[in-house]
Amino acid sequence: MALDELKAAVPDFAKDLKLNLGSVIGNADDTALLTQQQLWGTVLACAIASRSPKVLRELEPEAKANLSAEAYTAAKSAAAIMAMNNVFYRTRHLLSDPEYGTLRAGLRMNVIGKPGVEKIDFELWSLAVSAINGCGQCLDSHEQVLRKAGVDRETIQEAVKIASVIQAVGVTLDAEAVLAE
Repeated sequence: MALDELKAAVPDFAKDLKLNLGSVIGNADDTALLTQQQLWGTVLACAIASRSPKVLRELEPEAKANLSAEAYTAAKSAAAIMAMNNVFYRTRHLLSDPEYGTLRAGLRMNVIGKPGVEKIDFELWSLAVSAINGCGQCLDSHEQVLRKAGVDRETIQEAVKIASVIQAVGVTLDAEAVLAE
């Protein structure tokens, strides 16, 4: 299992990350807050968003094995569209001139309307990627859609936990790789 290899690669000083990786991904059947599709779509989208080659190489095969072809593509689409949206909407939010918020975005985002999977799953993946990319406006938007659809806070938080652990593991492993050079 690639997850075991990824956990083994985490250095001793980051033992908490190793334990958290096992609890948010490895023991997913125990928590059942997320469906298998939600879990592995979140894992794949966050592995892509982490920008860590090691994390993506280790987690992608298991994600692919646990997702339908449509869900696999949709999770990659969530990572892609949120890479664009998070920069765009975070920038509009951070600019002190409120007029930017009134301008038409003019960016294509068709995949959000037709992601190829349940809307809730795509929204959950988009929220998790937005957490990694630090876009408060996107986080609020996706959280509101999920809550209106009846998704509870614990489920939303589970996706954010996955995002935070995957991001932290990626940062740690990438830093260790640089320091080992």
